[in-house]
Amino acid sequence: MRFTVFSKRSSTLALALALGMGGVLSVTALEAPAAAQKKKKDGDEAAKPQYSKAFIAAYNPVQTQFDQGTDIAAVKAALPGMIAAVENNDDRFVAGNFTYAVGTKASDRSLQRQGIAMMLESGKVPAANQPQYNFLAGQYAYQDRDFSAARSYMEQAVALGYTENDPEALIAETYFAEDRFADGITYLSQAIEAKRQAGQPVDEAWIKRGLAMAYNNQLDQQARDYAAMYVRDYPSDTSWGDAIGILYNTADVSGQDSLDLLRLARRVNGIRQANQYLEYVEQADPRKLPGEVVAVIDEGYSSGMLDRSNSFVSEARAEAARRVKIDETELPELARDARASNANLATVMAAGDAYLSYGRGAEAEEFYAKASAMSGANTPLVLTRMGIAQLDQGKYSEAEATFNKVQGARQAIANLWAIYATQQAGS
Repeated sequence: MRFTVFSKRSSTLALALALGMGGVLSVTALEAPAAAQKKKKDGDEAAKPQYSKAFIAAYNPVQTQFDQGTDIAAVKAALPGMIAAVENNDDRFVAGNFTYAVGTKASDRSLQRQGIAMMLESGKVPAANQPQYNFLAGQYAYQDRDFSAARSYMEQAVALGYTENDPEALIAETYFAEDRFADGITYLSQAIEAKRQAGQPVDEAWIKRGLAMAYNNQLDQQARDYAAMYVRDYPSDTSWGDAIGILYNTADVSGQDSLDLLRLARRVNGIRQANQYLEYVEQADPRKLPGEVVAVIDEGYSSGMLDRSNSFVSEARAEAARRVKIDETELPELARDARASNANLATVMAAGDAYLSYGRGAEAEEFYAKASAMSGANTPLVLTRMGIAQLDQGKYSEAEATFNKVQGARQAIANLWAIYATQQAGS
């Protein structure tokens, strides 16, 4: 019998699927042409903006209308004529600033976006304001679903040192909105690594968003990477349960691999379904690891996830309880046989597995260490269980080092065990 521990893309995973966008920023109003013309008389001519006569003639009447509170619709209607009179970048900057102000008063996002773009195109935005202006332009473009433009503006904002409102997360969102999920995940991963390199904390929302987007779009390796990141940076019953569920759903986890992953799930309160308990019982096998089977079934009963009327469970528990009594007399003999110089691999592994299942880490480690040097050993399995045995003894750094040696298909399982060992060392 093989129990389906999780269905593909299981709805039991507690992933956060959305990342909110920051609010629209305000822009500081800058000097208008008429005022600038007056100031020319009092200061250095070379330092003042050089507005064209045609633009001043077009601008001043519209500015007056705006200042006098004239119907905003009339001011909007006059904007194209004013903009058409622009001849140089000083004109363009002020025209953009005014267009933005009109758009703000009229709650017209298209005018706000146009105004910000004109100011940036002019090259006259003060250096201190350029990061904020680029980010704001990116927000407007994003809201208009012009994702390429949004990305360009926000990347420039980041390059200029803008850090508010999570611009990197929003850049990743531009890729996701275009269904370029792999590109978005790659960008977000690079942004996270840059944070780490700078010694800065990584926002949990970034990790959860990357995890959700990778998992929901079949980017399985990236989903496993983000799941590991999630439990490492933000350990909880939720993150551990998700990490274990994602590994089941994105990799070929079965047989004894499944057993060792469920052993971890049991320790981190990550068992969420009755089928996980049933799978645990089947893989542990009441004839081979009876003590562990009894303990797991009793936990399943206590949690309410296992139905006491389930005949498979009740029969397995009865068989396991019977064999526990036998183990009490046979375990010492098994240990003697496993320690013999002529012991075969099957006997040594049976001893290691038996002692591990009873929580006797020192003996289990001894037998796994011996097995690891024997011909034909399943090295990834042996190392995984030796790491568990070391962890059970409180030898956390040694356990982590052992888990980190695991290669191949079991590496993802061992990686989660290594993270758990690190966390136990710090608790």
